[in-house]
Amino acid sequence: MDTEIDRASPVNVASAKPRPEIAIAHDYLTQRGGAERVVLAMLRAFPEATIYTTLYHPDDTYAEFRSAKIVTSPLNRIPLFRRDHRLALALLPHASSMLKIPADIVIVSSTGWAHGFHMPGKVFVYCHSPARWLYLTEQYLGRPAWQSPVGWGLTLLKPFLRWWDGRAAKRADKYVANSTVVRQRLKDVYGIEAEVFHPPHSVDISGERTPVRGIEDFVQQGGHFLIVSRLLPYKNVGEAIEAFRYLDERLLVIGAGPLAADLRESCPANVKIIEHLTDAQMRWAYSLCRAVIAPSHEDFGITPLEAGAWGKPTIALRGGGYLDTIVEGITGRFIERPSAQFIRDAVESFDPARWDPEAIRAHANTFSEERFRERLRREILDFGRELEG
Repeated sequence: MDTEIDRASPVNVASAKPRPEIAIAHDYLTQRGGAERVVLAMLRAFPEATIYTTLYHPDDTYAEFRSAKIVTSPLNRIPLFRRDHRLALALLPHASSMLKIPADIVIVSSTGWAHGFHMPGKVFVYCHSPARWLYLTEQYLGRPAWQSPVGWGLTLLKPFLRWWDGRAAKRADKYVANSTVVRQRLKDVYGIEAEVFHPPHSVDISGERTPVRGIEDFVQQGGHFLIVSRLLPYKNVGEAIEAFRYLDERLLVIGAGPLAADLRESCPANVKIIEHLTDAQMRWAYSLCRAVIAPSHEDFGITPLEAGAWGKPTIALRGGGYLDTIVEGITGRFIERPSAQFIRDAVESFDPARWDPEAIRAHANTFSEERFRERLRREILDFGRELEG
């Protein structure tokens, strides 16, 4: 462990105070999404930190994690759980509670599990949302709980899971919320008053752009609409696909998830679904699109900012985190409901000439990763001072 020594005067090295050891915790690293992007930004702020997580599947998340030191729970030995963390639901509370992090300060990126890891040190929780599947179950499932096996399982486990979750939340030293809507959820669910600390976008528009093999003819010279999303019920991607069924426009969907097979079967010829793109391929898809469509119920909603880095506007559902990331009439427009008809109307009335790319980029730059890292370092430095005191 490093020590901080004042080189201007003689110091007894043995008595020098050790620099606090910092670790990062995250629920599971088995997918590519906004929360995982935030973990990468945390790692770039503290590159020596070890990441602790329940499950890690290198092929299904961002390649940058391969160079990090990652510690997993025993559940990671089971390939089935690495492929679908939902199958481990009944075991995750115990596995999370037993995952000990022997660091002085832990930066927790949590949507439901990581705040319950065994952390004897000081705990700083960056909350993307209290567990959506626990407190917004019907929205998460896209249907009433009794209509699916997963819903039945959640219903049976919910009393225990809520007890476990509330107990885990009380052990944190500080919570921050990634958006105003999540701040309100933290107050409603845990009684916690949290500051808003927006996540960054990490788009590098100067990087290489690589076409996605097999869809060059579909994309052509650009002008397509774009959705970047996990394929889950509450993301409403199916409604967007239905909206394009009778439109003379193209929709490119980038994402993976349990609905992938069903959504592919329902796609008309003017809609394509692809997954597991590299950053260079993502740049290609974003740079050539006309606009992004974001019809989901989001805790933060980072895709309008990723689109904004390219000067592209967003058509988004009026609600959730999009209220924090979109300036109506400047960086995008809202739809009132995530239905095929509302999406179709917005696309048909979309006029690319009315949007100012430079104004959109300027707004996206206020959510830069550099600003995020600076604030995170200040927050953790305060924790370090408390330890020294």
